[in-house]
Amino acid sequence: MSLSHLASKLESASPDVPCLARLMQLLAWNNIYTVDYNRKPTSKDEGEALYGLTPTSRWLLHDNELSLAPMFLTFTHPSMMAPWQEIGRSIKEGGTAFEKAYGERFSKLEGTLVDVGGGIGKAMAKIVEAHPHIKGINFDQPHVVETAPRFQGITHVGGDMFKEIPSADTVFIKSVLHDWGDDDCIKILKNCQKAVSKNKGKVIIVDIVLNPEGRGLFDETKLGCDLLMMALCVGGKERTQHEWNKLLKKAGFAHYNIITIPAFVSIIEAFPTEN
Repeated sequence: MSLSHLASKLESASPDVPCLARLMQLLAWNNIYTVDYNRKPTSKDEGEALYGLTPTSRWLLHDNELSLAPMFLTFTHPSMMAPWQEIGRSIKEGGTAFEKAYGERFSKLEGTLVDVGGGIGKAMAKIVEAHPHIKGINFDQPHVVETAPRFQGITHVGGDMFKEIPSADTVFIKSVLHDWGDDDCIKILKNCQKAVSKNKGKVIIVDIVLNPEGRGLFDETKLGCDLLMMALCVGGKERTQHEWNKLLKKAGFAHYNIITIPAFVSIIEAFPTEN
């Protein structure tokens, strides 16, 4: 394929062809592509460069049955590259490079943290292990917590999230709300709000935020998860930011923040009051 042909395939109205030529020169030198010159026998010119695939670049084709393209795009995404910029500081100061780049998720929380629908408490155990100053409450149905192992710093509480959630400074609810329709979600969120209102705390929701028009790294996976919810749950679905906004307002929350992280889920911080 010629350089002009390559340039015509780029999603750009006016690609910088000379810069593309310099990039292809390096890639050909590293055997990512082959390069041959379409030289006329009677011409002294070098001829037009024609680029071809090598065994290495064939692994990066999207339409190949065995393709490394998705993995390559994942690990070179800006959100995945940012922690590498903090490797030096993590060695000098301690801590992980990810925390240096994005901050710790639970280090600033104080008091009690209840995990709604926390199963046997493994997620809460990891949080409390990393941040022992947090008093953890693992909340799920009675028959679930009855089989839960003991974890230091964690209390298991059985109950029904549609009726009442234990009072806490912070409520954590991960990958639960997408199992339920809007009316059920509003009931759960109202109980979450009641649980933190006395302490003027917040609710941390970890779930998918759909972007139907997006072409980002995880957007197709999110849409696929929405169909999975449709197939497996009565009323369950993934939600757009607009749909999350409607749910949280109907549940009585004053405001919320959506925090994008390098994963197909997002973090939604919901606050029952303006303070």
